[in-house]
Order: sequence, then structure tokens, then C-alpha cells
Amino acid sequence: MSHGSVDHGANAAYGAHLANDENPYHPFNSQIEWEVARWAKLRGATSTAFSDLLSIDGVSERLGLSFKNANELNKIIDHELPTGRPKFKREQVVVAGESFDVYYRDIIECIKSLYGDPDFARYLTFAPERHYTDEDQTIRLFHDMHTGKWWWNTQKKLDQHRPGGTIIPIIISTDKTQVTMFRNKSAYPMYLTIGNIPKEIRRKPSRGGHILLAYLPTTRLEHITNKASRRRSIANLYHACMSRVLAPLQHAGLEGINMRSGDGALRRCHPLFASFVGDYPEQLLATGIKFGDCPKCDVEKDDTESNTVPLHLRNIGEVLDALAALDQGNLAFVRACAAVGIKPLIHPFWEGLPFANIFQGVTPDVLHQLYQGLVKHLLAWLEAACGATEIDARCRRLPPNHHIRLFAKGITTLSRVSGTEHAQICRFLLGIIIDIRLPNNLNAGRLLRAVRGLLDFLYLAQYPCHSTETLQLLDEALDLFHENKLIFVELGIRNNFNLPKLHAARHYHLMIMLFGSTDNYNTEYTERLHIDLAKDAYHATNHKDEFAQMTRWLERKEKILRHQKYVSWRLAGGHQADPYHSRPPDMTFGREQVMTKHPSAKSVSLEKLATDYGATHFRDALARFIAQQSRGNDPAPLDSQALDVLARDIHFPFHRLPVFHKVKWCSVDARGHGDAHVTLDSVHAKPQRNVGAHLTARRSDTALVRVGMNAKDLRDFRVGQVRVMFTFPPKSIPLLFPPTVHLPTHLAYVEWFTPFPPAPDRNSGLYKLSRSLRGGETVASIVPVADIERSVHLIPRFGVIAPREWTSDTVLEDCDTFWLNSYIDRYTFSMFR
Repeated sequence: MSHGSVDHGANAAYGAHLANDENPYHPFNSQIEWEVARWAKLRGATSTAFSDLLSIDGVSERLGLSFKNANELNKIIDHELPTGRPKFKREQVVVAGESFDVYYRDIIECIKSLYGDPDFARYLTFAPERHYTDEDQTIRLFHDMHTGKWWWNTQKKLDQHRPGGTIIPIIISTDKTQVTMFRNKSAYPMYLTIGNIPKEIRRKPSRGGHILLAYLPTTRLEHITNKASRRRSIANLYHACMSRVLAPLQHAGLEGINMRSGDGALRRCHPLFASFVGDYPEQLLATGIKFGDCPKCDVEKDDTESNTVPLHLRNIGEVLDALAALDQGNLAFVRACAAVGIKPLIHPFWEGLPFANIFQGVTPDVLHQLYQGLVKHLLAWLEAACGATEIDARCRRLPPNHHIRLFAKGITTLSRVSGTEHAQICRFLLGIIIDIRLPNNLNAGRLLRAVRGLLDFLYLAQYPCHSTETLQLLDEALDLFHENKLIFVELGIRNNFNLPKLHAARHYHLMIMLFGSTDNYNTEYTERLHIDLAKDAYHATNHKDEFAQMTRWLERKEKILRHQKYVSWRLAGGHQADPYHSRPPDMTFGREQVMTKHPSAKSVSLEKLATDYGATHFRDALARFIAQQSRGNDPAPLDSQALDVLARDIHFPFHRLPVFHKVKWCSVDARGHGDAHVTLDSVHAKPQRNVGAHLTARRSDTALVRVGMNAKDLRDFRVGQVRVMFTFPPKSIPLLFPPTVHLPTHLAYVEWFTPFPPAPDRNSGLYKLSRSLRGGETVASIVPVADIERSVHLIPRFGVIAPREWTSDTVLEDCDTFWLNSYIDRYTFSMFR
């Protein structure tokens, strides 16, 4: 390996092609011309609309543009901007005497483009690592791909063949998608990314960590009338196209090629096929396995429901021997393939790839296996068990929360439910079926445990970092479901559980150990890429010979994106960023609490705080807070009665207070990946309002409040309902407090719920809470807003039938017992499970 200086970096090499040191925007004459071009290609309307805009008299002259229409801009992009990513080629693949077009790029050039991208240079990993949580190295961590065992094992094999090489793990995904709402037009994109790029960058389409490698033929071969023959031909066409695209990996993987990363460092790199990402039909197509079987292991079809039958990955050596029988004639080939459990594939794409094992490389698919698979099944089972009417009634009566989507019409009538919607439903599903009556008065405890097992598995499977301990919890969650699943048979809902997607859950443990956590290879990312790289591309064409236009549109967009990186680098003075040091992700996001600069309501009377905000005991709570704080540094806390005596003598030097209606928590780029700030959580405390003749209900969210110092002990937290957030008027502070008192800027009036019980409920695993009362009155306090840790969601204890007079707006007042919902987000789940 040799390290280049800054001048050998990717941006400097790109600039050398432009050969213009004075103008950073070249070939565009000015900043405004570059910004207009960028807008037109990344954000703008159609080419015709853009040309029409520029044809308005005086527009291009006043902006000082050298191009007068979209065609002239395209010429500048096509001929004067250097190629950032390789161009598409159109070739014909012949299968069964028919020829088909495949549009693809040189895979080696695509890998060089990703590997050499200056934006990724400081984040790339080049060697496998073992991470541990303890000094004794007993608890191992798995997160990014380089912490998994596949990279270690493959590096050892490579070093025996050619020592000193750098592995580039190749991650391939394919997925056919509709590009029109009608007319049934589809595209078949094939995507590529590399495991050297951290998963946090790869999983954000806007960061450009994936590259469109090919558009495969979408034909259904309807001219072949025999169905079995048609299916075989479609599979052989798929593999012929994939083989054509991936063929260069055979030599490059074994012998290596010299590649420069974005910082100019030169290494001998070996691009090796690591994993295949796709839904179940794609997995079957790639592996050649029959429908209903597992694409990874040789378990019998009737045993896929079992959680105890031993698992053995299919033997890649035996399969390759069977494929070699093609030379012995058609009958011998078909029999050899049948003996190892695969379809007779003619030269599948993975046959000649070095160190490749397709059966190991098929990765878990959280979107289709869990959300669109098991969760979809589970909802149908629960509807049959509990009744659609009662489930929907409970959904409509949940209190609001930042993380909870309120389904105003319920969830059982939804059609074409997306993965996102299934994820939103999972956040409250367990809590709404507690106490519900089952047919024949069957014990609901087993139903709760079965649902809890699946939900726990779903949440644990998505941890961004796993340890040997959390993988054990993953197995235990799946066991919990299997131990209780027969309740669905007794209810007459299922006869068996031979579901390939349920069986796939058994492979998650091993796959996480091999390839890192599941966010390394989720099909959710390619679903999002379809919009940018297939659907938007199609809509930019005139729908005739569309793939040639789609590839050209994409090439121009990529050129603009590459030039944008160069312009940013030039404007920043041509400096490289500081080196980056990877560290494992933890369960929480880097977060900071944020309040608005100015209050939502500048002056609210104390009477309105009671009537409109629901802060009934605000005066008493504030007087007690002032009495306690006025004692300054006095270490002895007062008991409740002494505090009440002192509070009686407190007189407020104000009648109105500035009030805030929301506190939120925003993400912090804790891992240094240049992530944008997003709102992760919020707590609302809004008053009731008259809007015309209609009275909108107040919203007083529940939150987790710190009452002690130990952030890991539940006894140091209490749940409270936040009614009001406020600050003292500045002039009143010296009249109320001695100068030595450091007063928090923002305060909250909170009505308390009971402390957490010693253990959660045995069946649901949720904590039961109720209102904290003293003499029949609500217990309330003033606390610093900084002590509010996060929002929490309380699910009412509905009983056998949800009271129909309850509403989402009033249920926190109407109900007296609640379950703390531990499924609203990943952090709450890990804290309360």
C-alpha cells in the first residue's frame, strides 16, 4: 500500500481533467450558471419546461447563462464534465434462441467509483476487526460488516492464495419494480454497494453509497406456453444477465487490482462477492431453490415450522459438483441438481466467483420477512382471534405521542399496508390486546406471550450493534413465540406454521455474526433507490425505448452530483478532512434537548393555566418549589408537611407567565458521518382552544422524568404528565430567590404516576402504572425541563371491552390504570424490556 499526498486525491484528479484553476465552477461560467444547471438536473421540472423557462425573453440574458435550452445544457454535461461514474453499455444476451437487451456498466469501474469517492475516503474500512465490550474479550460485538466473521474467514483464505490484499466485499441486490401506476410497466434494477463504506452512509440513499449497476430484462417470456419451461427460461435469462455483469469479478477477485481510495492511497484490492440482498422470490431466483423451501439450508418443507430441527447450510461444494454435470447430458444434469435440492440452472452467476457461497450470502430481509411477512400474518391472526371491531375501537382511543401514529379508522380496514405502516402498528400492538376476551374463554396469557416473542424478536433483530448477549436474547424471543404459538391452532386460526419467513428468523443469529447487524443489508434501502433510479428515471423519458433514455438521464444526474463534490472541495480551499476513527454504535442516538428561543405564549394568566392547560394544582406546586429552592444550599430536604407550611407564606410577584408548548430532542452527529439534524422525540403541553365554534382538546403528553442520579436504574425515574412548561419573568427572580440559587431556565408542571413496580407483567412484559394520588387529589410538582428524559406512551387498560365514551384526547383523564408502552422506539424498548 502506498499513500499519496493531498494532490493525489480524487478531487485533485478530477480537477486535472477540467484544467481550469481560476474558476471552481468550470465548465460553467459563474456560480449562478452552475446553480441553475444543478437545479435543472437534480430538482427541476421536465426538460421541456426548463427550455420554456429559458425561452422567456430576457431570462437567460439576465442570469448570464451560456445555454439557452435543455439541449445546450445537456451538451455541456455530456462533453465537458468528466465522467464520475462509468457509462452504461447495451448488450444482447441470447437464451433459448431469443435475444434480450441488458443495460449495464463495467462492475470494476463502478467499484472504483465507490471506493474512490472523496466523500467516503475518511470513513472506509480496509481490514476485518474484532470488537469486544470487555477487557477479557469474552463478549464480542457485531455491527459494521468488518466486525463480522465472514470478512475474517475470507481474509484468511485470500491470504493463503495472495497475502496482503484488501478485500472489497461486494453487496448485490436485485428487485423488480413497477415504474407506472397503470399500464403495468416495470424495471428490473440491479444495485451494487461495498462493505468498506460504513452502514450509516450506505443506508442513506442521499449519500450515494449505492450505484445502479444494470437494468435486467423484464420480459415474462409469454411466448413460451409451457409454464415449467417458461420458469426455467426466466431463471436462465436472469443468471445469464447477472453472469455477464459480474464476470470481471472472477479474475479481479483472485488476482486483485490496484485501486486508489478518495484520499489517494493505493492498495491491491480484491472485490469478492459477499452477500445478496433481495426478497424471497429474488432469493429463490438467485439460489435456484424451489418455492416453499429455505434458500439457505436443507431443512425439509414440513419442518420449517420447527424451532428445534438442526440447521445445516446447503453445501456449496456439492452444488457446484452437480452444476458441473451439465457436460454429462441433460438427464444426468437434471438428476444431479435434484439430488442437491436445486433447479437445473445453466451456469448460475455465482458459479465461478472466487470464495463465493450464495447460500451463506443470502442475507436476512427485515422489510419483507418481518414487517411484510410475520407482522402481516400476525395482524390477520389477531383480527381473527380478537375481532376487528374491538381492535379498531382500541386503536382509535390511544393517547397521542411523538412516536405513535393514530389510526383514526382503525387498522383492520387498511389495504396495501406498507412496511412503514406495519412498523407504526407494531409500536402499540401488544398493549391493545391485553385483557381482550378470546373465543371459548381461552387463556389470553399464551396469546400475549406469543405476540411479545415476535415483537421482541423484531426489535432485537434491528439493533444497530449486537453482542453475544443480545444474540442470546434474540434466540430467547423466538423461542418464546414458538413455545406459545399453538394458541393460534387452538383458536382455529392456523393448522401449521410452515412459513418460509418464520423459518428465516432462525438464520438471523448466524447471519449477524457473519455479516454484522441487519442494517447492513436491508431491502428497505433498495426500495427507496427505486424511486430515484427507476421511477424518476422512467418519468423523465418519453416512454419509448425508455431504458436508453433512463440510463442517459442517470449519467447526467451523476455527473452533476460528482461536480457538486468537486465545487464544494474547491470552495473549501482544497483541504482533506481529518482522519476518522470508527467506533461501535450504541442503542441511543446522540441527542440534545431543544426549546424554542421564544415562548409559544408570551403571557398566560395563572387562572388559564388551571382551566385551559389542566394544571389544577399549579399555584400550590409552584409555591412548594419556590419554598424548596429559596433555602439555597441547605442540604437537609424538608418533609412534605414542613414544605407546605413554608409554601403558605409564598406570594407570587406576577399574575402571568411565559409558556412553551413543546420540548423536543434533536439528533447529534455523534459518529461523525455528517448526518443531518432530525427531531427524534418531543413532548407537547398545549392548551384547549376555541377554533370558531369548535373546542380543540388540550394535549398534555406523558414523559419519563429523572428523579435520581442513576440513569440505568428504573427507580430513579418516574412517569409524569407534562401540563405546562414555563419560565419565570426575569424581574421576579431576585424577589423570590437568594442570589446564590442557580435556577433552571425552563421549568415544567408535572402530574405524577405511581413509581415503577418491582417487575413487569408476566405475560405482556409491560409495567402497570396508575395516577399518583394523595387524599384523592393528583400529586404534582415543578421540575426542571432538563430532567425530562424523553416522551413515554401510556396505553389505557381497556378491560374486556373498550369504553366507547373514551376518546384519544381525553383517555388520560378518563382511565385510571395504564400500561407503559415499551415498543415506541428502540431506546425505550432496550430500557424497559
